Amino acid sequence: MSDFSPFELIGGDETKGLVLLADHAMNRLPQSYGSLGLPDQAFARHIAFDIGIEGLTRKLAERLGVPAVLGCFSRLLIDPNRGEDDPTLVMKISDGAIIPGNHPITSEEWQRRIETYHRPYHEAVERVIGAVAAASGKAPLVLSLHSYTPAWKGVPRPWHAAVLWDSDDRAVLPLLAALRAPGDLLIGDNEPYDGALKGDTMYRHCMVKGLPHALLEVRQDLIGDEAGIEGWAERLAPIFERLNADPTLHDYRLFASRTGPYDRG
Repeated sequence: MSDFSPFELIGGDETKGLVLLADHAMNRLPQSYGSLGLPDQAFARHIAFDIGIEGLTRKLAERLGVPAVLGCFSRLLIDPNRGEDDPTLVMKISDGAIIPGNHPITSEEWQRRIETYHRPYHEAVERVIGAVAAASGKAPLVLSLHSYTPAWKGVPRPWHAAVLWDSDDRAVLPLLAALRAPGDLLIGDNEPYDGALKGDTMYRHCMVKGLPHALLEVRQDLIGDEAGIEGWAERLAPIFERLNADPTLHDYRLFASRTGPYDRG
């Protein structure tokens, strides 16, 4: 297990002030966990990772020349986009798939997964954001990349992409406007999920610290192959570059979260 890293760092120019994150980039498990009792095909599904996001994040980081942090473990092991006290941190059932390796699970194993995979990933995110802040001399703009299924329980999701957020709209509003401007996409605003989730990645690293940020979701069927990934990288790179060039998106400003008061401890 010592050769399994919970994260991968992509280097870039820290003085640019932009950080890319991909919590659910990969579907990998440490060898000691086998397949968590699941068939191999489960790891090609969205329950294991965000389809297309690893490739999209790599291309964007390369085009923009900025650092990125990729999560290297499957969300089936533990979900990096959940707080440590979230009851859905380790899922027992995901979209109808029972996960034998997660149920039953002891409190010791739960904590071990936090300490071995979840916490090191977030420590890496914190280090990269801190390095970018120091090198650029300003608040980093943090953009998190995810993907979602084209339908859920038989209900189509018509949005091509969506922006999720809590209450800090500084990066969100210009991102929504830029995505909608060509007129060829249906863009969701806090669809198909609400972006206010206490303890998740954006809350932990951005909301509580006053960093400008946005979480972008792309529909998985649009980035399920190399051509789709390339097309979305071409679309997003200039948008991200324009956002990052806006000096108003590099100030520290604390917004009250819709999830409730921040923990002062």
